[in-house]
Amino acid sequence: MAHVTSADGTPIGYDLLGDEGPVVVLVSGGLDDGSESRPLGEHLADAFTVVAYRRRGRGDSGDTQPYAVEREVEDLAAVIDATGGRAHLFGASSGGALALSAAAAGLPVDRIAVHEVPYQLDEEMLGAWRAYRADLAAALGADEPDQALRLFMRLAGSADADIAAAEAAPVWPALRALAPTLAYDAACLGDGAPPADLLAAVAQPVLLTTGATTDPHSAGLPVDYFGAAADAAAAHLRDARRTTLEVAGHVADPALLAPVLTEFFHG
Repeated sequence: MAHVTSADGTPIGYDLLGDEGPVVVLVSGGLDDGSESRPLGEHLADAFTVVAYRRRGRGDSGDTQPYAVEREVEDLAAVIDATGGRAHLFGASSGGALALSAAAAGLPVDRIAVHEVPYQLDEEMLGAWRAYRADLAAALGADEPDQALRLFMRLAGSADADIAAAEAAPVWPALRALAPTLAYDAACLGDGAPPADLLAAVAQPVLLTTGATTDPHSAGLPVDYFGAAADAAAAHLRDARRTTLEVAGHVADPALLAPVLTEFFHG
């Protein structure tokens, strides 16, 4: 493990997987301490210098307050600077929103790939997003991480039975520790809709990937929710490419995703 110090003094931990080829930084999504993206990094390590970092508040990375999306962009800037000065980015879910924010902010980024960024598209979905953000803030403010996790899982389309099973699983205490970072992911997604001005400011090529069907654990989401969100985001980007992976799963199968990313990042 290595560490870099962000602009506000926060230590950010990262691992290097592979040491040849262009740098690819993996930007994790909600409730991921960086371990979820490691299998993808291992699949990419033969062709790239892969950087798997822990976003602030996760794993061995610090959590200096107050939080702002700009601080996470600075974290990413520090990681890129420490690992070669330029990079491709891959962002999963809300991490994709952060990666696009970093590119729009002018970080030295070459190509960006994002998988299933959960943008909200209609008024019903946007209303649910606003209610989620308010309820999440209340739960975290009351130091109720279990309730914060339930709110997140319901928003993500999980059934009550799935939530109950998750609470009984050995992983639940680790998720409780990550619950405060749900507010960070929510901030990265802003008001929920695809941010037209921000996306229009991204000059680099962007690949948007989605699964062919909805993850079974997100059965409560609308049909083709992530595909529609990706199409809407692509409409605002200057240079967007779309790919559908023939498998369900919000966490993409690394064996299927890695070849797609390799071709895209090699341009």
